[in-house]
Amino acid sequence: MRIYFLVPLLTLSLGTPGLAWTQMLVEPHQHSDVGAGKPPERLGKVSFLNSCAPIVQKRFERGVALLHSFWWQQGEKAFREVLEVDPSCAIATWGIATILIGNPFGGGPPPSQAQQAKEAIERGRGLAARTEREQLFIEAVAKYFEGPAERTHRARLKSLSDAFANVAARFPQDDEAQIFAALYLTATQDPTEQTFASALTAASVLEIQFKKHPDHPGVAHYLIHSYDYPGIAAKGLTAAKRYSAIAPSAPHALHMPSHIFTRIGDWQDSIMSNQRSASAARTESASVDQLHAMDYLVYAYLQLGRDGDAKRVVEEAPGVPVDDGARAAPYAIAAIPARYAIERGAWSEASRLEPRPSRFSYTTAFTLFARALGAARSGEADAAERDVEKLEHIVDELKSANEEYWAVEVEVQRLEGAAWVAYSTGDRNAALKLMRVAADLEDKSEKSAISPGRLLPAHELLGDMLVESGKFDDAFAEYERAQVRDPNRFRSLYGAGQSAAMSGNRSKARYYFARLNEMVDASDRRPEIETARRYLAVH
Repeated sequence: MRIYFLVPLLTLSLGTPGLAWTQMLVEPHQHSDVGAGKPPERLGKVSFLNSCAPIVQKRFERGVALLHSFWWQQGEKAFREVLEVDPSCAIATWGIATILIGNPFGGGPPPSQAQQAKEAIERGRGLAARTEREQLFIEAVAKYFEGPAERTHRARLKSLSDAFANVAARFPQDDEAQIFAALYLTATQDPTEQTFASALTAASVLEIQFKKHPDHPGVAHYLIHSYDYPGIAAKGLTAAKRYSAIAPSAPHALHMPSHIFTRIGDWQDSIMSNQRSASAARTESASVDQLHAMDYLVYAYLQLGRDGDAKRVVEEAPGVPVDDGARAAPYAIAAIPARYAIERGAWSEASRLEPRPSRFSYTTAFTLFARALGAARSGEADAAERDVEKLEHIVDELKSANEEYWAVEVEVQRLEGAAWVAYSTGDRNAALKLMRVAADLEDKSEKSAISPGRLLPAHELLGDMLVESGKFDDAFAEYERAQVRDPNRFRSLYGAGQSAAMSGNRSKARYYFARLNEMVDASDRRPEIETARRYLAVH
């Protein structure tokens, strides 16, 4: 039996005065999971005025909610269903094209998706949207796909951001326009710009919207992205704690709070977020979301010394299907085993890692870096040097492709690998010089939003080299410096305690060893944990 709701008079005042619907009969969309043993779908509350037929209103707003939680496949399906029922619903083509961009904090869509998005935009233009606002939404997303094919994702995002800023200015009372404009402004935040001006400007808009719409999935989601930077991450705690409750049906909504938890070193909450996210993604066959959550999960387990739990994720990851069109999947596949080996100091294990083919060469670089580091620290300098040379080739490729951010990230890894090759061959002065150059270069930009953190912070790795060189005071300074951006990392806390102890600074050694001891899980026994506990028992 079909159930209909009477909707009171609505007047579309945005762009087309006088266009109104009265006593609309709305048929709610019945989702396949209802009554099939799953809990009712919860995606948050979204209100998006449009001129489409009454019968598709629920479907359309569900599509927008899915879009706000980056549930790409389900969102595209929802908007296409809208067009099937109401072929004149032009604004649905905006939704399709927007979803086909993928994660704006990612690397951009593959050519096949870009072509589908262009086709959706042309269809929307041909349908002649019935309001100026709807036309401007369609033309705004079209800006992303204009220009030569070689335009970078970042350049396209800037065009998209500028277009939505104009839409938001044209319709200052349109909350959805403000929210999307804030999202794209945050996505254009330059990782080398250390005041985070764009992200904070976006956050100021989103904070206003958060007060108006506390159950809006996009507002909470984008606030987390806006505050996902050192020094300001704590500002995102309220949104982080709300988002998973707003849209618990969306795997990405369950994961996103861990961006803030990771930034402030709250590993237990990060683990809980990503366990739920990975489980939900596994149920929904959302492999990209599953692998992304698993990368964050391994990272958090390792900081607590829960190596057994991390190992289970490492063993599961190769069996998860990889969609190479979305970089989060190949990123995680490369990062997970590399993290597991080098965070534990399992250098021989790291030296045996094998790269997995990917269209994103910087993910291949993770494996080469971990392997080079492992070989150099296992006394296999020649093998390490070969991988360092491969890293240099990847840097050149990334520069040629105008991937400047990733070129710098891989250059840091190349410098670190070369430093440890030099150290392993006895040239300690050259090694320390290279490591300092790497650390200074890494300081000039932030980690990518796709990652919980670099494989190893450069200052932390420099601290390791200084300890081995007997420069304990200098090492201590580097471990403390590493924690400014990456607080509560296991290796930094242990390194600070160890270097302080070896320099005779008992108060600092006790402070950092105590922090480590309080943080770690007692179920696993890394040698470093035992060392810290023995020191605390004696001193």
